[in-house]
Amino acid sequence: MGEPVGGSEARKSGATVERTAIVVGGGVGGLCAAIALARKGWRVRVLEQAPQFGAIGYGIQLGPNVFPMFERLGLAEAVKAKSLIPGNVWMFDAFDGAPVTRVRTDADFVARYGHPYVVIHRVDLHQTLVAACRDYPEIHLDENAAVTSFEDFGDHVVVSTQDGRRMAGAFVVGADGIRSRLRMLMIGDGEPALIGYVAHRTIVPIEQAPRGANLADVALWGGPGFHIVHYPLRDHSLFNIVAVFRTDTFSQKGDVASYRAELQATYRDAHPAMREMIGMLDLDRRWPVGDRAPRRGWSQGRAVLLGDAAHATLQSLAQGAGMAIEDAVIFAECVALAQGDHPRAFRAFEKARLLRTARVQYESRAMWNDLYHTGGLESEARNEAYRARSDEDVRRCLDWLYRGAQVPTAI
Repeated sequence: MGEPVGGSEARKSGATVERTAIVVGGGVGGLCAAIALARKGWRVRVLEQAPQFGAIGYGIQLGPNVFPMFERLGLAEAVKAKSLIPGNVWMFDAFDGAPVTRVRTDADFVARYGHPYVVIHRVDLHQTLVAACRDYPEIHLDENAAVTSFEDFGDHVVVSTQDGRRMAGAFVVGADGIRSRLRMLMIGDGEPALIGYVAHRTIVPIEQAPRGANLADVALWGGPGFHIVHYPLRDHSLFNIVAVFRTDTFSQKGDVASYRAELQATYRDAHPAMREMIGMLDLDRRWPVGDRAPRRGWSQGRAVLLGDAAHATLQSLAQGAGMAIEDAVIFAECVALAQGDHPRAFRAFEKARLLRTARVQYESRAMWNDLYHTGGLESEARNEAYRARSDEDVRRCLDWLYRGAQVPTAI
């Protein structure tokens, strides 16, 4: 890639800068954007603030809508090879353990949407993307590259990092997550909206899963102010558990003993299988849960946001990564179609993505409040309503999402 350049140096090496994109963030969205741009002939620098490109080691769910995008990146089979296909996605009542609803992810599901619903270890997905990036000489992965600022010179941008480097490119992409540094520099709208819930995540050998637990499927157990999600990983050798609950201490850092006390109090009346899983959790770390309200204005000049940096969502639809993957491919397509008019490309990208991602955000909020976390008479009414739905009813509700996103052919 050559030495980093900036200011007048960038103008001297204009040909290189004109075809160089700078991507801030080395997660799923950033790496997919780098691959998508490289396949369109771009040189890409990916700036990751961590000491190395890696991922937190827990599971992730991917809907069938991501695989047409992975096909465009040449990665669909590589991702499927590391994935596990569950037979169903269940929701159970947190108290009596009875089914509330399910999505059959069987052969009929695959026939309807063209691709499977999968679960994959986040590390496996991330390593697949990093390996793909390293296969492209056009992609340079920069570690220890925490971005502090950027300057837009009208015909190029220069990004500065904490260690004093300055890197020039035609534009900069913020793919740096819900607490995006680039978003703060561009928009300055503060921290994400924390909603009073926290999550604890754990992976254990599948042999340690609770007796009688469903080890073949994705399962969510929902109750008033709490839920648990679990599913198998890595050819059914691991059991992934995520426990989420509402607490007044969501913004405070505690210790293992205080976390355990909160969990035991919250889940004290829950189904025995849930209480057994609570006892298995690694309590060294908790994640506050939040999102951002949908908004317009993802770009300024030659800077643009994608993925959670643009439209962070709650986990209800399991589509945070899915939307970032779709973003990456559609963004690169808009850049190619704009033929050098990057602000136009960014406006076209936002137009193509805004309503779909906003719907994911809004529906995720509705599911969080009205499906997962109800109690009392409200949960009884929920159970009756959802149990009356046929498989076809359930799939019709998901068609808008799982049938995927349109990739523009003109802007």
